[in-house]
Amino acid sequence: QDWVWDQDLVPDQLQDPGSRTRISPSPHSRCPPLPPLPLSSMPLLGPGPWLNLLRLWRQTGSQSLHLRMREAFGSLGPIYRERVGTYECVNVLLPRDAAQLFRAEGLFPRRMGIEAWSAHRRLRNHKCGLFLLNGPSWRSERLALNPALLSPSGARRFLPLLDAVAKDFAAALGRRLRQSPSGTLTIDPHPLLFRFTLEASSYALYGERLGLLGGGEAPGGAQQFLGALEVMLRTTPPLLFLPPPLLRLLPSPIWQEHLRAWDIIFQHGEGSCGVYTMGVSYGSQLWVSDVCHVTPPQTAVPLLFTLFELGRNPRVQGALREELRAAGLLGSLPLLKAAIKETLRLYPVGVTVQRYPATDVVLHKYLVPAGTLCQVSLYAMGRSPDVFPHPERYDPWRWLGNGDNSFKALAFGFGARQCIGRRLAEAEMMLFLIHVLRNFSIEAVSTEDVPTVFRFILMPETSPLLTFRSLS
Repeated sequence: QDWVWDQDLVPDQLQDPGSRTRISPSPHSRCPPLPPLPLSSMPLLGPGPWLNLLRLWRQTGSQSLHLRMREAFGSLGPIYRERVGTYECVNVLLPRDAAQLFRAEGLFPRRMGIEAWSAHRRLRNHKCGLFLLNGPSWRSERLALNPALLSPSGARRFLPLLDAVAKDFAAALGRRLRQSPSGTLTIDPHPLLFRFTLEASSYALYGERLGLLGGGEAPGGAQQFLGALEVMLRTTPPLLFLPPPLLRLLPSPIWQEHLRAWDIIFQHGEGSCGVYTMGVSYGSQLWVSDVCHVTPPQTAVPLLFTLFELGRNPRVQGALREELRAAGLLGSLPLLKAAIKETLRLYPVGVTVQRYPATDVVLHKYLVPAGTLCQVSLYAMGRSPDVFPHPERYDPWRWLGNGDNSFKALAFGFGARQCIGRRLAEAEMMLFLIHVLRNFSIEAVSTEDVPTVFRFILMPETSPLLTFRSLS
């Protein structure tokens, strides 16, 4: 189905992490450019590195990281630097600066490491997965997995599996509606969405159904796995900026809770996991740490926010349903793709994209030395009126015009180190929404904005309640 595989969603550069997409140069004035300013003259946020770290360690400090960054751009402008503990990073807002980082990422793109995750692997003698690798070892693993997970021919193999799970979800929801005397069902769908995404991802990657859509207690250790996954995500942000020596000596309950959560996750996926799509098994290994990062969280939360926005924007919901009726089974669905983009603009799963540029790079008007941690703030960019007109509106049509949207849709990252699960997540979301919109109408119980918190991924502080009605 061509709606999953167009170049807008998955650029050619993913086929080979060493390849590069040509980017048109930014227009320049006829006046000679001014020499870039040194990094030391860039606006600096906060009183000092250790006080900034202490702020993150306050009760809700790390959970409001995305809001703090947005406020900082409002007061300091579209670029600033920050020191937190032993880290110094440059934070940027504008798409053109994201494009500059793409040009400077080099053959072995590197993002910020997660020392807490790496420390757990060392303590338990586990291999680091693709997400934690860097350099030639990362490139070797990535090239081995690209044919299975990112090439059109490889990714098409798991479409029938994802479609079967999406149909089963819609059927299970329909049974619950038929049992309701009122003919409606008002629920918090977040737990059901996590179950759907774990069921779909497991079936696509390993050819196994977990039985998570039948209601009641999840079979086996799946329920324990889901709880451990939530604990791992919640405890990661407070540990992000701690230097390795301090982390190893940390007696904090957060650290012990984090270790226990990872132990359960690895126990659930004991050993290595071969990638399996439609009967084809691939020799390269997709380790459990990668599966946890690229599947349930990266799909369930955007689906929740998409359902909420459709529930409080009936005009968009109706237009999507009309598009589905007109398209039939194999038609193009540009508005549905745009709706997913619009959700990820307002609610990006990861609130930043990080790179350590391989060469010196000019961002905004400052010369940033090679090897400096740089972050593109996706949450702040998506809500900036300098980047998106009327950013508070949920308006999928903004992605369908002739405007320049380069480096504005970065929810899965950019360049050769984009998320390895991008195709899987996009296909899960498309197929889920197709079956839900064809069978049910959605209403939001409250149309008020949903407060969000950063728990390594952006999540609702409290899940919105939604009402489903059958269309049959």
